[in-house]
Amino acid sequence: MQDLHETERKRVAINVRPARQVDAQAIARLHYQMWRATYRRLAPESACRTLTEQVRLSRWQDMLARETRGRSILVAEVDGNLAGFGFAGAASHAIFQNRAEVKFLYVGTDYKRMGIGRILLVKLARDMVDFGYSGMALGVVIGNDPAIGFYEAMGGRRVGHYTDPGPVWRSENFVYVWDDLRALLALET
Repeated sequence: MQDLHETERKRVAINVRPARQVDAQAIARLHYQMWRATYRRLAPESACRTLTEQVRLSRWQDMLARETRGRSILVAEVDGNLAGFGFAGAASHAIFQNRAEVKFLYVGTDYKRMGIGRILLVKLARDMVDFGYSGMALGVVIGNDPAIGFYEAMGGRRVGHYTDPGPVWRSENFVYVWDDLRALLALET
């Protein structure tokens, strides 16, 4: 199966660009779909009911309408379709210290194992270096084993855990860090 994915990766053109306001609907839909698929067994049902696609759309419209220095919101497209997105910027929790925080990184089910997550993470790291950060961190919900495996494969180092107060769910998270972003940037294609 891995050989098939390697072949597909070589044939597929992945376009990564800054997100625009017009992307809000597609990002919200993918965010909603992937969040539900990822957290349906980890999050309380009340969180799943509350975080609707409409709620996501409102938040993404707001985020994309504001120009904020020091943040990067990227979309990855395959054949003109949204395949994934990433968002990094100033840390939202003291546990991340002086590092930039990866706030979101999602890849659609149909686009997994094509290198899109790696490309997005590396490009976010490049943007954070350009904004003056030397390190980056993120929280990953305990029990989200695919994401944990991905971040470890990308050289992320687990340094602790914290409770993310979130808007509707207090989740327990591991903290992963990259203290020298040059290692991630070496993966840039």
